[in-house]
Amino acid sequence: MISIKKSLVVVCLLAAICAGTAFAVEGSTPRGVSHLDHVFVVMMENHGYSQILNNPNAPFINGLAKSANTATNYFAVAHPSLTNYLEVVGGSNFGVHSDNYPDWHSTSCTPNIVSGAVSTDNPATGLICPIAGSGTDAATPALDITNETQSTPGDVNIDGHLSFDADPNVTGKTIADQLVAAGRNWKSYQESLPIGGADRVNYSDGFYSNLTDFTRITPVLNPPLSSSGIVYLYAVKHNPFVYFANVQEGKDPRLSLQRTVSFEGVNGLYADLRSGNVPSFSFIAPNQCNDQHGRGNAGPFCNYDPVSDGSQAGLNPALVQRGDLEVERIVTSIKHSPAWQQGRNAIVVMWDENDYSQAPNTNQVLVIVDTNYGTHRVKSGKFYTHFSLLKSLEAAFDLPCLNHACDAATNVMSDLFR
Repeated sequence: MISIKKSLVVVCLLAAICAGTAFAVEGSTPRGVSHLDHVFVVMMENHGYSQILNNPNAPFINGLAKSANTATNYFAVAHPSLTNYLEVVGGSNFGVHSDNYPDWHSTSCTPNIVSGAVSTDNPATGLICPIAGSGTDAATPALDITNETQSTPGDVNIDGHLSFDADPNVTGKTIADQLVAAGRNWKSYQESLPIGGADRVNYSDGFYSNLTDFTRITPVLNPPLSSSGIVYLYAVKHNPFVYFANVQEGKDPRLSLQRTVSFEGVNGLYADLRSGNVPSFSFIAPNQCNDQHGRGNAGPFCNYDPVSDGSQAGLNPALVQRGDLEVERIVTSIKHSPAWQQGRNAIVVMWDENDYSQAPNTNQVLVIVDTNYGTHRVKSGKFYTHFSLLKSLEAAFDLPCLNHACDAATNVMSDLFR
């Protein structure tokens, strides 16, 4: 009898999710950005606008900001990282205000947007149920003193004034779903992903991961090898697509874990760039030593910033420089690709959020848009958020708007892509 009841619960849950997806409606196709053939989004980490702009340890990035187009009034939405990554590719936090690992391939849990639950870092909640269906996401207050920071003055979300109520009409999909439906393609390029791929991998140094069985490495050393020695270079929280149920299930290879690859290898970022065989949308995430996030067990060149106060003085200069060199390598490789020479293309270099410094520091981040066409050296003071970027990409790919990208207050970044 118990097993029958459990089966009925699962069936009812799946029916609710499928029904939610069936009745979810996307909005109209945004206008303001002309057709683009390829867009490369390079996501950097955890530094505010004024920490990177005019920083002497980031000469390439600052040179690019001057020669390309720059948003001077662009804001990340909330905290922590995963929340912002989801907002960039899906226009919603989907009920996630945490960096928790996925509940890989689970069919017995209820997605947050269906249940109304909210995943948080503090207090710590469990694994994140694969995102699917439709329903309500989590509210984003202007000032957060309940999650990452538990006291005043708190962390500023967006600009410290704007907030978002919980949206009851959220669809559990991303721009990847939209591209596939339109007959176009995408890839998530993740540096230091292990050779076996992304399935069930929460962290990796490119060789070892949370899946490694260290007992099979012989002879046993003293002290023995263990996961505690792994430098978390690849982080699943920086790969938002794998949190979605249909990508985990992979029933359609065009919308599956096969679309997440490393920088190296025969189907990796640099091989694709050399051949010119790149997707319409490339989401590029350097590892946590190269994206300016930092790690505490990877040596002085990758150490976390000593102080998080919004200033340049509190930064690890080597970490900033390392990220600058990474951006130079990626951008230069893109511009030397045959794909860059054909059609209308754009590179977006951006930061996911600020350094968690508390109020009055805002969540303003640097965003650079470089194109192989049109106007350059534009400095836009128009108010933009991560939802604006998604809306702009949907306009460029002739896709319907999705979730908060449909909000009337979400501006298309026309001046930066023109």
